[in-house]
Amino acid sequence: MGLFSRRSDDTTPGYEDNAALRGFGGYEPADAPTPVPSPSPEPPRAQPKRIRPAPKPLKWRRAPWVGLVLIALIAGVLNALGVGKAHRPASTPAPRTPVVETPSPRVSVPAVVSGWQSVAARDGSYAYDVPPSWKPEPGTLHGWEKTAAAPGIRLVTSAFLGEDFCEHADLGGAGVTTVPVADAGEAARKAVTDLGVSAFSPDNGPLAQVTPDAGTDAQVTKADGTKIAARIVVAEVVPTETGPCWAKHALVAAMGFGSGGASGVVVAYADSDRSGPTIREDLVGILKSYRFVPAAERTTTTPPPTTRR
Repeated sequence: MGLFSRRSDDTTPGYEDNAALRGFGGYEPADAPTPVPSPSPEPPRAQPKRIRPAPKPLKWRRAPWVGLVLIALIAGVLNALGVGKAHRPASTPAPRTPVVETPSPRVSVPAVVSGWQSVAARDGSYAYDVPPSWKPEPGTLHGWEKTAAAPGIRLVTSAFLGEDFCEHADLGGAGVTTVPVADAGEAARKAVTDLGVSAFSPDNGPLAQVTPDAGTDAQVTKADGTKIAARIVVAEVVPTETGPCWAKHALVAAMGFGSGGASGVVVAYADSDRSGPTIREDLVGILKSYRFVPAAERTTTTPPPTTRR
């Protein structure tokens, strides 16, 4: 299976807000917030890095930006106080001030596929469902970096199958992105090709063989209950990466929808040999479950604050 970097928190500018699939041909829910960057200052973020599988693949998870700010503030204070320089400790240590951490609100929506679980955007404006064997991780951004040979792709509002099944590799995953192509079918075809090549090829080639099908028509439900046209493309992939944790055959499915200069795309992929006999149906079912969610179906909860000393 292809390996990828991950970041916790789906608020990366240009991905969560701009790739939340709002405003495609008037498909934006009336109550969806304006897609603007996070109102709080955020430190610069490193570009995602594709993780090589040898000798032991690692996943990169980024701490929430609040944690990074806290670390930076502490580091700045320590430097100002001259930590690391020889000095005589105070005879009486200063009392520690408790730190109260308030978790961010969580938005959940009900699944529409019986027995499955939903994976919702941070604000709950859209969601898709995954089978019970999958693990929703909606706050994780994951993907593959562009290289000289591969186009790269990034996905937000993620879910994973067979997490850490082999040396920290996963059997499959899903997520949402945008593609700068107006035609929904062509956007889906580009997404399966980009992911198939990027996930299942060595950084410098040779490239995996990706064979998309002709595609089938589908629909996406808007928040008001009306439907918009979509197109699903499923590709067979023959990877060129080798090793015990890599797939010998894979499936990548994508559904594109939208109009104008770009399309929204939901993508699902998996090792087709080790993910169960219904994996093709599962991937297509994930795509078909994608919908915009009315405000009345969103539930927001805020975990209680925690105190740390």
